[in-house]
Amino acid sequence: MKAMKITVLANGSYRVVGARQITQLFIQPNAQGLSWSYREGKAFPLQEEGSLLCRCGHSANKPYCDGSHQTTGFDGRVDATRADYFQQAQLQEGPVAALSDAEKLCAFARFCDAGGQIWNLVEQTDAQSIALAVREAEHCPAGRLKVWDIQSQEQISKEPDTQALYLLEDPKLHCSAALWVKAADALDVEGDKPYPVRERMTLCRCGASANKPFCDGSHASIKWQDGL
Repeated sequence: MKAMKITVLANGSYRVVGARQITQLFIQPNAQGLSWSYREGKAFPLQEEGSLLCRCGHSANKPYCDGSHQTTGFDGRVDATRADYFQQAQLQEGPVAALSDAEKLCAFARFCDAGGQIWNLVEQTDAQSIALAVREAEHCPAGRLKVWDIQSQEQISKEPDTQALYLLEDPKLHCSAALWVKAADALDVEGDKPYPVRERMTLCRCGASANKPFCDGSHASIKWQDGL
């Protein structure tokens, strides 16, 4: 099996190598209407040798690129920092757990809100609150949040170890969301320096992010729909 690598093409699409499919993933709310779980939808085949995925948000053949970026005035410049996660993250220390938070990576999936929000949960001492904080960090598609044990200083929220690509869908907000990348081997940029790879990354596919190539939640404000 090939290494899964993504290349951000200049003012163009994402070129994905080493993946065989990309799958819809719907954000499911709990009884309180807060993001809680995921549900898989349709799967779309990819060529392991390389496939082009829409990045501008205008393709008529989503999730694949159809060249629309060439005719819609798409500005695909990448402006996101190349600082690694720990250079970006702020640390919040609670009594028994700590939370590292790289806020700029937020993709507005809102799994951090349940149970009174993750920032409040890590200030508690009971096992239930800490377990919920861990769960919320693990469900964050962007990899913005990580939970740590204060005593051992070890990360207790787990990272994905299985490679996958997902098309996030957000029915609660009536919009489609980011391209979720799990456990990729590389995130390259055509004609520029690569980005530090992270276990969880959310890439913009609506074309409106101000933090390209990463999602910044703009899909929600423009109510972008992929039509899949």
